[in-house]
Amino acid sequence: MKLAPTLTKQYVEQRGEGYWIVETRISLDSVVYAFLNGESPESIAQNFPLLSLEQVYGAIAFYLANKNLVDAYLKEGETEFEKLQQSCREKNSLLYQKLKDAQIQKQNQI
Repeated sequence: MKLAPTLTKQYVEQRGEGYWIVETRISLDSVVYAFLNGESPESIAQNFPLLSLEQVYGAIAFYLANKNLVDAYLKEGETEFEKLQQSCREKNSLLYQKLKDAQIQKQNQI
């Protein structure tokens, strides 16, 4: 019996506005940010035990092949997060100040 190689395989799919590792609930964002922070594919696979090393490499290859698109997508997500964060600060300024004070106090204890 002769085995045929897999010539193409999808590792990333788009669902709605986001990108996900195929057949998982793990976002492409998670893998890409880990990769951009200098983590090795092996380390990323260890940190996401639901992903195989093959899936991690596939996600990284997708990112590298579509770098401009994915970078724009990530930037859009960061901008949206900043808007939400600002809105929360404005709506709950007292809570935000308490959290900020607690963070400063914690840093001073270290």
